[in-house]
Amino acid sequence: MPGRVEGKVAVIVGGGQTPGISMGNGRATAITLARQGAKVVVADFRVESAEDTVKMIKDEGGDAIALFVDVTKEDTVKELMTNAAAHYGSIDLLHNNVGASLSIGDAPATEITEEAYDRSLALNLKGMLFTIKHAMPYLRESKGSIVNISSMAAKHEYPRVGYKTTKAAILALTEHVAAANAQYGVRANAIMPGKINTPMAVEARVGTGRQRDEVIAARDKMIPLGGKMGTAWDVANAALFLHSSDASFITGISLPVDGGESLMGGAG
Repeated sequence: MPGRVEGKVAVIVGGGQTPGISMGNGRATAITLARQGAKVVVADFRVESAEDTVKMIKDEGGDAIALFVDVTKEDTVKELMTNAAAHYGSIDLLHNNVGASLSIGDAPATEITEEAYDRSLALNLKGMLFTIKHAMPYLRESKGSIVNISSMAAKHEYPRVGYKTTKAAILALTEHVAAANAQYGVRANAIMPGKINTPMAVEARVGTGRQRDEVIAARDKMIPLGGKMGTAWDVANAALFLHSSDASFITGISLPVDGGESLMGGAG
């Protein structure tokens, strides 16, 4: 049977990942979409990591290429979309996965530096606007889909202001893009992951001197559904649904993927 995104061209922005034991959301989404028939452009600042994702896809018989992008530089974003469309002939799915907090100096509002806050805005928010802006002509032509990765931090307590602010702003950005482009058949939705066992979430905290087992145990115990964090595959499967025709009448939503943590008043 054909896959749920068979023949679609998907651009995964942030499809590599930071080093770590577990798998990141962007890589898992790239692999999942490829398994379901998409041709995948894996874009990342770390091209070597993007190439690792491409190898995983090709080893399973999928079709993928790796391209460089620095989402804080609009010219490289425009070049990414031009090259992706030139290689595969169109862009049908745009998946925005780039985001960071601890690793870029994020801190509470009373402690964050101007430079760190500017980095948060540029990487987590402005970069997403750039990718949408330059993918949109292709997405309007293909009546495509956008999925933006936000966070449950947008809705709940989170100790660092840059991540909290930008992830909340992504929800407004998604709603704006969905409303403005519905007439063209373009859908835009957001996913709000909760506690997910990814390198960005775990390794950054281990890097502050905490033991990995301690970090994982502390996060696991906050999850009512099964008592464990989710994995990148949970986020990837939600993205697959939103990108597929199964969600053809869904736009402008923000989907929690958090194992029920938000029901218990948990932090993002």
